[in-house]
Amino acid sequence: MESTVNLTSPKLKISHAAQAELLRLTATFPSNEIIRIGVKGGGCSGLTYVLDHTEPTADDHILEFNELKIAISTAHALYLEGVELDFGSGLDNRGFIFNNPNASSTCGCGTSFAI
Repeated sequence: MESTVNLTSPKLKISHAAQAELLRLTATFPSNEIIRIGVKGGGCSGLTYVLDHTEPTADDHILEFNELKIAISTAHALYLEGVELDFGSGLDNRGFIFNNPNASSTCGCGTSFAI
């Protein structure tokens, strides 16, 4: 079961496993900071996902998944539209997993993509 929120743009899906892990991480943040998801240039396919924590800005879309808040910059929204964020806990696939239906190509390690 996944939660989906659409506040004009972007649509983002977060699995229960990813949501639980993000909530665990946010418990250690200062009260004025939230999760930020974005992209930056780099990686073997052109763009790399960024997962960080920061204070929200006026330029952000703030997505709410129950008690979890996520900031996405308006400039990054196009690249993150429809992304599904999951969290793997297996031996060979531990960490956050970004599934982007708009990616025209991805690298072998799954951390960078092209649109």
